[in-house]
Amino acid sequence: MPPLSPADRDDFARSGILFPIPVLGPAEIAAARRVAEAVRALPPDIRKPLLRSKTHLVSRTLWDMLFHPAILDTVEGLVGPDMFVWGANFFAKDAGSPDYVSWHQDAQYWGLEPDDIVTAWVALTDSSRDNGCMRVVAGSHRTPLPHVDTFAADNMLSRGQEIAVRVEDHQATDVVLRPGEMSLHHVRIAHGSEPNRSDRPRIGFVIRYVGGHVRPTGGRRDGAVRVRGIDRGYFVPETPPKGELHPDDLARHAASR
Repeated sequence: MPPLSPADRDDFARSGILFPIPVLGPAEIAAARRVAEAVRALPPDIRKPLLRSKTHLVSRTLWDMLFHPAILDTVEGLVGPDMFVWGANFFAKDAGSPDYVSWHQDAQYWGLEPDDIVTAWVALTDSSRDNGCMRVVAGSHRTPLPHVDTFAADNMLSRGQEIAVRVEDHQATDVVLRPGEMSLHHVRIAHGSEPNRSDRPRIGFVIRYVGGHVRPTGGRRDGAVRVRGIDRGYFVPETPPKGELHPDDLARHAASR
């Protein structure tokens, strides 16, 4: 994948979203799918936190994906040469699942500044309208919107965070991806997804890339992984896992919650 062109960067600045971008080959997709299925087979008290936060800390396969050259070379064009991964996790919906993601803007909750932050949404299955692909409101990253916590049933967000104004269907763009493709979206873009109304699963792995000049607010000391460039000391360095779901890594993940 060649680096982003000036036209690509202008498009991202205008819309807050770029897709589809091919990044993974068949063997890489299969390896990541195996990790996803292994995590999803764990008991609920272990599985749910792992699906929601920093899954890369328990899987060498996922850790290595953070450093994938095709991903980094593309993201660098948006956040600069110094890059960290602040978080990474699965978003998975079984066939026929009622789970959905309400319309929201991540920047309202993450406590990072400035907002030179990009999420890579890497498709491990096809991601289409019928199985609940991500949807975005192009250009909405330029306007912070008020939010409420709904704690709604089947909402995949921890507090059911939701934009307090109505998003009309005609405003939404469906981010349709094939396995191995990714989208890149701005931390402030309004996005969400509908239930999986198909007979097949929808699985994605999302990686939160932040520029090296981005720092936590409020004096927090968040953990992060330096993937390229200079470390200015804003984050606590995270270390690679021992393998795939190693007991020591699972215990470390549980202790960090």
